[in-house]
Amino acid sequence: MPWGITFHDTFAATNVGTPLGVPLHPTQIYEAGAELIILIVLLVTERKGRPFAAGHVFRASRMSRGNRLLPVQVLITPTSVVHYTPQWVGKLEHSIHMAHVASVRIDTNMLFSDVFIETTGGVNPIRCAGHRKKDAVRMKALIEEYQTGYYRQSNHGA
Repeated sequence: MPWGITFHDTFAATNVGTPLGVPLHPTQIYEAGAELIILIVLLVTERKGRPFAAGHVFRASRMSRGNRLLPVQVLITPTSVVHYTPQWVGKLEHSIHMAHVASVRIDTNMLFSDVFIETTGGVNPIRCAGHRKKDAVRMKALIEEYQTGYYRQSNHGA
């Protein structure tokens, strides 16, 4: 093999049993390459798990199903709700304007809560799985607060 490493030191032969003068696979280089790949995967995973925007961002727990590597996030602003799903390459964003949010439902399980945000059109609701109960309750309260402010503002303008 052209990339093999040949050992000539008798110390390696007597202590570890390394054959001398025989080209061997460079397992040290293979291991270093594998560790580099693991490091890159960990760095990408950590980066994708950071909040994607400033404000009220709620991230699903990495301990919940479907969120272990790339956790789903929800941004709630006074004008919209954005469901952000990071991917290895790119991302998916689903946005609903606050005026089109019909209802918010929380399904609390043993460990985590699922949040369902329904639209007035009845199409493409946002489903967020794996949030802490406290975060789910806060998400619902924020949406209700922002909706109240939105409709009060639009009624005063009419």
